[in-house]
Amino acid sequence: MTESDIEWRPSDAIIRDANWTSFIAQSGVPDYATLAARSSSDPEWYWRSLATWLKFRFRQTPNRMMDLTDGIQHPRWCTGGTTNLYDTAVTATVEQHPDRPAVIWEAEDGRTQTLTYAELDRDAAALGAGLQRLGLQPGDVVGFYLPMLPQTVVAFMACLRIGCITLPLFSGFGADAVSQRLALSGAKAVITADATQRRGQIVPMKPVIDEALAGNSDVRHVIVLRNTGLDTPMTPPRDIWWDTLSVSEAAPALELPAEQPALLMYTSGTTGKPKGAVHTHCGLGLKLGQDALLSLDIKAGDRLLWPTDFGWFGGTVTIIGSLLAGATLVIAEGAPTFPDAGRMWRLIQHYRITHFGTAPTLARMLRREADALLDRYDLSSLRAFPSSGEAWDRESWSWVMRRVGGGRAPILNFSGGTEMCAIVASNILFPQKPASFNGPVPGTGGDIVDADGNSVGVGEIGELVMREACIGTTRGLWRDEQRYIESYWSQIPGMWVHGDLASRDAEGFWFLHGRSDDTMKVAGKRLGPTEVEEALLATGTVTEAAVVGLPDPITGSSVVCVVVPAPGQAGDAAQAALLADAVAKALGKSFRPKRVLFVSDLPKTRSMKIMRRVVRTTLTGQPAGDLSSLVNPEAVEELVRYASDPASGSGRAGP
Repeated sequence: MTESDIEWRPSDAIIRDANWTSFIAQSGVPDYATLAARSSSDPEWYWRSLATWLKFRFRQTPNRMMDLTDGIQHPRWCTGGTTNLYDTAVTATVEQHPDRPAVIWEAEDGRTQTLTYAELDRDAAALGAGLQRLGLQPGDVVGFYLPMLPQTVVAFMACLRIGCITLPLFSGFGADAVSQRLALSGAKAVITADATQRRGQIVPMKPVIDEALAGNSDVRHVIVLRNTGLDTPMTPPRDIWWDTLSVSEAAPALELPAEQPALLMYTSGTTGKPKGAVHTHCGLGLKLGQDALLSLDIKAGDRLLWPTDFGWFGGTVTIIGSLLAGATLVIAEGAPTFPDAGRMWRLIQHYRITHFGTAPTLARMLRREADALLDRYDLSSLRAFPSSGEAWDRESWSWVMRRVGGGRAPILNFSGGTEMCAIVASNILFPQKPASFNGPVPGTGGDIVDADGNSVGVGEIGELVMREACIGTTRGLWRDEQRYIESYWSQIPGMWVHGDLASRDAEGFWFLHGRSDDTMKVAGKRLGPTEVEEALLATGTVTEAAVVGLPDPITGSSVVCVVVPAPGQAGDAAQAALLADAVAKALGKSFRPKRVLFVSDLPKTRSMKIMRRVVRTTLTGQPAGDLSSLVNPEAVEELVRYASDPASGSGRAGP
């Protein structure tokens, strides 16, 4: 792509008002390039400058912001400092704007609830006191098996106040997945709800906890929120209703070591038990402050809507990020397209959303019916589209930019993960090409390297790494030091290897190409799945695609495409041939798909990421592994049928 491919340029007003501009000015450097360079040469200065600009509240100022005495794998942060993330996330806005909405919630059936910052502060203090009455102390782990509700935010803030460690659990997990994570964490309590709603159905939650706790002697308390009114069995004294636990007294926000763990977040690996990432009060506060206020340009009074689940790191990002900015988080409990396909657009119009968080898969899902709906809604309040979790295809990116945002609102890509907040980001100060990033975030040393750790050249695909210690990185893995080193630091010594493939073009724009463990090697050539998926989606005949490499006796690996046909498409051999021709034309005959399979849905997480790992293992007849994170496990059944009968289906692409 060339200069002519640029689809968005910031206006003078955007640059003038950007949070980056304010931060650069306060830091005393002349421009962004100087700031980025100094963040690498003088990280102590950078993190202290960021804390000052964010107005992060230390109760005792750290002696050092970063100490690498124990090596880059084990940096010490904010040494000698004390804090409580609650002070900056909630108290700061309560003091200035107590009546500003902190959370606005709307259910699928139209019920709503709003909590102001003052009400959030009151409720978190009351729940914190109730948790302390149960004997919970700083350092105790509290599991959260909750949908995204105002009370989820209250409980998270209550745990911050009293120094407990929050353990988010995906609200769609079954009992086995919940049981495993509670046992690994040593949780002392669980907060859950009687039930939740999804696509008009009442989904019980408390019975899942009951089953998960069979044989668990560590969890002493189960706090249950009355969310739907579903008749729910209770087992006193272990089980306690939320509304009987909250008391009139208020738990103070405790003074804690700056590195007090605040969050334990499990992420599923491709094999083995889940990995427990550990984030601290100062780490979450400073890195999510950087990501939300700088990378996403969220300002006080803005309104963020981003469909996600508290069981994913996206839940933490949206809650902490919006609060640190003094903004309002709008929560849409349930499915993005229920009770109708216009739900997201209606919410944007009604609540005057400024930041609508999306991802490529969600955008493609919304697009199926959006073109007939968008003109009915006023989306002029939108100022930006935060995006994370996946590589964009050019077609979907341009549709969001032009059709939803009207060309005025940038797509603010940022990429990181559960174990690490953003590494690379789209900077609102600079122009954007479709699906691009503007490069590494200061304070990470982000780079794209080959197997030996050398920076790759223009157009080459390499591993996304961090060359520097970053305050947003997990403080190891919970009770598993060896796995921490093996997972992130052993592949290329001295560098954090994140597992994403990336490249940069001649003009300095960066692009992601999917996970490195999804890479295919066809006829001796490496290929990222997103390049093939982009060619498929560009035909306009499919709405979703997952591309995997399957063993082939001749080429080593063959390209197999699993796609969801667009409305009105036949999903037959003729369409398969069209798609295969499109890939061959875009990437070369060597990469022509061997098979194109048509399905009604692809396996996805609740955060709408397509699980290529599940597609690949299922089609090869291997166990699909842990499916607990899938929002639609039934999608695997179609793949199982293809695996049991490789000749089935009308989608064979032919030689």
